[in-house]
Amino acid sequence: MKKFVPMEKRSKKAQKEHYRSRRRDWGELSPVTRVVPDGKKYDRNKEKQNKRKSDIEFRGEYGIAFFNDLSPYVLS
Repeated sequence: MKKFVPMEKRSKKAQKEHYRSRRRDWGELSPVTRVVPDGKKYDRNKEKQNKRKSDIEFRGEYGIAFFNDLSPYVLS
């Protein structure tokens, strides 16, 4: 049977081992606090994505040939 030795009298190595054995693992749970992004707040990247989406949808409807036909009239 092991004899009881108070923590103050144990070696530093033994203290570390004792405290290490008492700690738990988080497992699959992440300890990082999660924040839901605010939908009303301005987000530059979100605006860029929306602009690109709208440009692609607009070109997709009329086709690029439509813009190529208009280019001489727009530039003059």
